[in-house]
Amino acid sequence: MRIALGVEYDGSKFYGWQRQKLAESVQETLEEAVSEIANRSVEVYAAGRTDSGVHATEQVVHFDTHAVRDSRSWIMGINVNLPHSISVLWAREMREDFHARHSAMSRCYRYVILDRPTRPSILSKKVAWTRDPLDHVRMQDAASFLKGTHDFSAYRASSCQSKSPVRTIHRLTVHRLGEFVYVDIVANGFLHHMVRNIAGVLMTIGKGEQEATWARTILESRDREAGGVTGPAPGLYLVKVRYDHTHGFSPAVRWPAIGMGLPLDAG
Repeated sequence: MRIALGVEYDGSKFYGWQRQKLAESVQETLEEAVSEIANRSVEVYAAGRTDSGVHATEQVVHFDTHAVRDSRSWIMGINVNLPHSISVLWAREMREDFHARHSAMSRCYRYVILDRPTRPSILSKKVAWTRDPLDHVRMQDAASFLKGTHDFSAYRASSCQSKSPVRTIHRLTVHRLGEFVYVDIVANGFLHHMVRNIAGVLMTIGKGEQEATWARTILESRDREAGGVTGPAPGLYLVKVRYDHTHGFSPAVRWPAIGMGLPLDAG
Protein backbone atom coordinates (compact mmCIF):
# COMPACT_ATOMS: atom_id res chain seq x y z
CA MET A 1 0.00 0.00 0.00
CA ARG A 2 1.33 3.43 -0.94
CA ILE A 3 0.29 6.32 1.29
CA ALA A 4 0.70 10.03 0.48
CA LEU A 5 0.77 12.67 3.20
CA GLY A 6 0.47 16.43 3.19
CA VAL A 7 2.97 17.82 5.69
CA GLU A 8 3.48 21.25 7.22
CA TYR A 9 6.68 22.12 9.07
CA ASP A 10 8.65 24.92 10.63
CA GLY A 11 12.10 24.38 9.16
CA SER A 12 13.96 26.70 11.54
CA LYS A 13 14.76 23.83 13.92
CA PHE A 14 15.94 21.38 11.26
CA TYR A 15 18.96 20.99 9.06
CA GLY A 16 16.76 20.71 5.98
CA TRP A 17 14.46 17.96 4.75
CA GLN A 18 17.04 15.31 3.88
CA ARG A 19 18.32 12.85 6.46
CA GLN A 20 21.69 13.85 7.96
CA LYS A 21 24.24 11.83 9.91
CA LEU A 22 24.96 14.42 12.57
CA ALA A 23 22.01 16.82 12.42
CA GLU A 24 18.26 16.70 12.92
CA SER A 25 16.24 16.57 9.70
CA VAL A 26 12.55 16.70 8.85
CA GLN A 27 12.79 13.39 6.97
CA GLU A 28 14.27 11.43 9.84
CA THR A 29 11.84 12.91 12.36
CA LEU A 30 8.85 12.11 10.16
CA GLU A 31 10.10 8.60 9.35
CA GLU A 32 10.39 7.77 13.03
CA ALA A 33 6.81 8.89 13.66
CA VAL A 34 5.41 7.02 10.64
CA SER A 35 7.32 3.87 11.58
CA GLU A 36 5.68 3.89 15.00
CA ILE A 37 2.22 3.69 13.42
CA ALA A 38 3.25 1.28 10.65
CA ASN A 39 4.89 -1.05 13.21
CA ARG A 40 8.04 -1.34 11.11
CA SER A 41 10.77 0.86 9.64
CA VAL A 42 9.47 3.14 6.87
CA GLU A 43 11.32 5.33 4.37
CA VAL A 44 9.57 8.55 3.35
CA TYR A 45 10.06 10.31 0.00
CA ALA A 46 9.30 14.02 -0.48
CA ALA A 47 8.28 16.18 -3.41
CA GLY A 48 11.02 18.70 -2.62
CA ARG A 49 14.20 18.60 -0.54
CA THR A 50 13.95 21.88 1.31
CA ASP A 51 17.13 23.45 2.69
CA SER A 52 18.11 24.13 6.27
CA GLY A 53 15.76 26.71 7.79
CA VAL A 54 13.23 26.52 4.93
CA HIS A 55 9.57 25.90 5.75
CA ALA A 56 6.70 24.04 4.10
CA THR A 57 2.99 24.67 4.33
CA GLU A 58 2.14 21.88 1.86
CA GLN A 59 4.97 19.38 1.40
CA VAL A 60 3.82 16.11 -0.20
CA VAL A 61 5.47 12.83 0.77
CA HIS A 62 4.81 9.14 0.24
CA PHE A 63 5.78 5.83 1.81
CA ASP A 64 5.00 2.13 1.30
CA THR A 65 3.58 -0.05 4.03
CA HIS A 66 1.79 -3.33 4.72
CA ALA A 67 -0.06 -1.73 7.64
CA VAL A 68 -3.76 -1.12 7.11
CA ARG A 69 -5.00 2.13 8.64
CA ASP A 70 -7.69 4.59 7.65
CA SER A 71 -6.76 8.18 6.85
CA ARG A 72 -7.71 9.52 10.26
CA SER A 73 -5.61 6.90 12.02
CA TRP A 74 -2.56 7.76 9.94
CA ILE A 75 -2.98 11.48 10.57
CA MET A 76 -3.73 11.34 14.28
CA GLY A 77 -1.27 8.54 15.05
CA ILE A 78 1.66 10.14 13.23
CA ASN A 79 0.98 13.59 14.72
CA VAL A 80 1.01 12.19 18.26
CA ASN A 81 4.61 11.08 17.63
CA LEU A 82 5.77 14.33 16.02
CA PRO A 83 7.16 17.51 17.61
CA HIS A 84 4.99 20.62 17.35
CA SER A 85 7.19 21.90 14.52
CA ILE A 86 5.82 19.22 12.14
CA SER A 87 2.20 18.35 11.41
CA VAL A 88 0.51 15.92 9.01
CA LEU A 89 -2.45 17.66 7.36
CA TRP A 90 -3.95 14.81 5.35
CA ALA A 91 -3.35 11.18 4.33
CA ARG A 92 -4.44 9.41 1.16
CA GLU A 93 -3.96 5.94 -0.33
CA MET A 94 -2.35 6.15 -3.78
CA ARG A 95 -1.65 3.86 -6.73
CA GLU A 96 1.77 2.20 -6.87
CA ASP A 97 2.85 4.37 -9.81
CA PHE A 98 2.55 7.57 -7.74
CA HIS A 99 5.82 9.11 -6.53
CA ALA A 100 5.82 12.29 -4.47
CA ARG A 101 8.87 13.65 -6.28
CA HIS A 102 8.96 12.05 -9.73
CA SER A 103 5.22 12.44 -10.38
CA ALA A 104 5.23 16.15 -9.54
CA MET A 105 4.51 18.42 -12.51
CA SER A 106 5.39 21.66 -10.76
CA ARG A 107 6.19 23.14 -7.38
CA CYS A 108 5.30 26.54 -6.01
CA TYR A 109 7.35 28.48 -3.47
CA ARG A 110 6.64 31.77 -1.75
CA TYR A 111 9.47 33.96 -0.49
CA VAL A 112 8.35 36.42 2.20
CA ILE A 113 10.36 39.59 2.81
CA LEU A 114 9.74 42.01 5.66
CA ASP A 115 10.74 45.46 4.42
CA ARG A 116 11.07 47.87 7.34
CA PRO A 117 13.83 49.72 9.27
CA THR A 118 13.59 47.61 12.44
CA ARG A 119 14.35 43.90 12.70
CA PRO A 120 11.53 41.43 13.46
CA SER A 121 11.19 39.54 16.72
CA ILE A 122 8.12 37.31 16.42
CA LEU A 123 8.86 36.64 12.74
CA SER A 124 12.64 36.49 13.09
CA LYS A 125 12.81 32.92 11.77
CA LYS A 126 9.78 33.15 9.50
CA VAL A 127 10.71 35.94 7.06
CA ALA A 128 13.67 37.44 5.25
CA TRP A 129 14.29 40.93 6.61
CA THR A 130 15.80 44.00 4.99
CA ARG A 131 16.03 47.49 6.47
CA ASP A 132 16.45 48.96 2.99
CA PRO A 133 13.26 49.98 1.13
CA LEU A 134 12.44 47.65 -1.78
CA ASP A 135 10.95 48.77 -5.07
CA HIS A 136 8.75 45.78 -5.88
CA VAL A 137 7.97 47.15 -9.35
CA ARG A 138 11.68 47.04 -10.26
CA MET A 139 11.82 43.53 -8.84
CA GLN A 140 8.90 42.45 -11.03
CA ASP A 141 10.59 43.95 -14.09
CA ALA A 142 13.70 41.92 -13.30
CA ALA A 143 11.68 38.77 -12.69
CA SER A 144 10.31 38.89 -16.24
CA PHE A 145 13.78 38.02 -17.61
CA LEU A 146 13.79 34.70 -15.73
CA LYS A 147 10.49 33.25 -16.92
CA GLY A 148 10.56 30.39 -19.39
CA THR A 149 13.07 27.59 -20.00
CA HIS A 150 16.70 28.51 -19.31
CA ASP A 151 20.04 27.24 -18.13
CA PHE A 152 20.01 28.39 -14.49
CA SER A 153 23.67 27.56 -13.74
CA ALA A 154 24.19 31.09 -12.41
CA TYR A 155 21.30 30.68 -9.99
CA ARG A 156 22.24 27.37 -8.40
CA ALA A 157 24.59 26.57 -5.56
CA SER A 158 28.11 25.48 -6.45
CA SER A 159 27.41 22.26 -4.56
CA CYS A 160 24.30 21.46 -6.63
CA GLN A 161 24.41 17.85 -7.87
CA SER A 162 21.63 18.05 -10.46
CA LYS A 163 22.72 16.58 -13.80
CA SER A 164 21.07 19.37 -15.79
CA PRO A 165 20.85 23.09 -14.93
CA VAL A 166 17.87 23.60 -17.27
CA ARG A 167 14.55 24.39 -15.63
CA THR A 168 11.28 26.00 -16.72
CA ILE A 169 9.79 28.81 -14.64
CA HIS A 170 6.08 28.97 -15.39
CA ARG A 171 5.32 31.96 -13.19
CA LEU A 172 7.39 34.46 -11.22
CA THR A 173 5.58 37.39 -9.59
CA VAL A 174 6.45 40.05 -7.05
CA HIS A 175 3.85 42.02 -5.11
CA ARG A 176 3.68 44.11 -1.96
CA LEU A 177 1.16 44.33 0.86
CA GLY A 178 2.11 46.82 3.55
CA GLU A 179 5.53 46.00 4.98
CA PHE A 180 5.69 42.64 3.21
CA VAL A 181 6.98 41.84 -0.26
CA TYR A 182 6.13 38.43 -1.72
CA VAL A 183 8.02 36.59 -4.43
CA ASP A 184 5.96 33.69 -5.81
CA ILE A 185 7.59 31.23 -8.17
CA VAL A 186 6.21 28.17 -9.97
CA ALA A 187 8.52 25.86 -11.92
CA ASN A 188 8.77 22.29 -13.11
CA GLY A 189 11.68 21.81 -10.72
CA PHE A 190 14.32 23.71 -8.79
CA LEU A 191 18.08 23.52 -8.41
CA HIS A 192 19.87 23.72 -5.06
CA HIS A 193 19.39 27.26 -3.64
CA MET A 194 17.75 28.37 -6.90
CA VAL A 195 14.80 30.19 -5.31
CA ARG A 196 16.94 31.86 -2.65
CA ASN A 197 19.49 32.96 -5.24
CA ILE A 198 16.75 34.44 -7.41
CA ALA A 199 15.28 36.19 -4.37
CA GLY A 200 18.69 37.56 -3.43
CA VAL A 201 19.20 39.04 -6.90
CA LEU A 202 15.70 40.52 -6.96
CA MET A 203 16.21 42.09 -3.53
CA THR A 204 19.49 43.67 -4.67
CA ILE A 205 17.68 45.15 -7.66
CA GLY A 206 14.77 46.25 -5.46
CA LYS A 207 17.22 48.20 -3.27
CA GLY A 208 18.39 50.10 -6.34
CA GLU A 209 21.91 48.64 -6.24
CA GLN A 210 21.52 47.12 -9.73
CA GLU A 211 19.35 47.65 -12.78
CA ALA A 212 16.56 45.20 -13.60
CA THR A 213 18.58 43.84 -16.53
CA TRP A 214 21.17 42.54 -14.06
CA ALA A 215 18.96 39.49 -13.53
CA ARG A 216 19.26 38.69 -17.25
CA THR A 217 23.00 39.39 -17.30
CA ILE A 218 23.52 36.88 -14.48
CA LEU A 219 21.32 34.31 -16.21
CA GLU A 220 23.20 34.60 -19.51
CA SER A 221 26.60 34.36 -17.80
CA ARG A 222 25.83 30.84 -16.56
CA ASP A 223 28.35 31.66 -13.84
CA ARG A 224 27.32 31.44 -10.18
CA GLU A 225 30.00 33.94 -9.18
CA ALA A 226 28.36 36.57 -11.40
CA GLY A 227 25.45 36.81 -8.98
CA GLY A 228 26.67 35.61 -5.63
CA VAL A 229 23.62 36.90 -3.72
CA THR A 230 21.62 34.34 -1.72
CA GLY A 231 18.46 35.31 0.14
CA PRO A 232 18.12 34.16 3.78
CA ALA A 233 16.49 30.76 4.31
CA PRO A 234 13.75 31.80 6.79
CA GLY A 235 11.70 33.62 4.15
CA LEU A 236 11.15 30.58 1.94
CA TYR A 237 8.05 28.34 1.98
CA LEU A 238 7.06 25.36 -0.18
CA VAL A 239 3.33 26.04 -0.64
CA LYS A 240 2.06 23.69 -3.34
CA VAL A 241 3.00 20.62 -5.40
CA ARG A 242 0.94 19.96 -8.51
CA TYR A 243 0.25 16.50 -9.95
CA ASP A 244 -1.48 15.25 -13.06
CA HIS A 245 -5.22 14.74 -12.58
CA THR A 246 -4.81 11.02 -13.32
CA HIS A 247 -3.47 10.58 -9.79
CA GLY A 248 -6.88 11.57 -8.51
CA PHE A 249 -6.01 14.40 -6.16
CA SER A 250 -4.90 18.01 -6.20
CA PRO A 251 -3.25 19.32 -3.03
CA ALA A 252 -4.38 22.81 -2.09
CA VAL A 253 -2.09 25.80 -2.20
CA ARG A 254 -1.45 26.90 1.38
CA TRP A 255 0.00 30.39 1.64
CA PRO A 256 1.81 31.21 4.90
CA ALA A 257 -0.44 33.51 6.93
CA ILE A 258 2.13 36.30 7.16
CA GLY A 259 0.92 39.76 6.28
CA MET A 260 -2.14 38.10 4.70
CA GLY A 261 -0.70 38.25 1.20
CA LEU A 262 -3.06 38.07 -1.74
CA PRO A 263 -4.07 34.47 -2.60
CA LEU A 264 -2.44 34.37 -6.03
CA ASP A 265 -2.99 31.40 -8.33
CA ALA A 266 -0.15 28.90 -7.87
CA GLY A 267 -0.89 27.03 -11.09
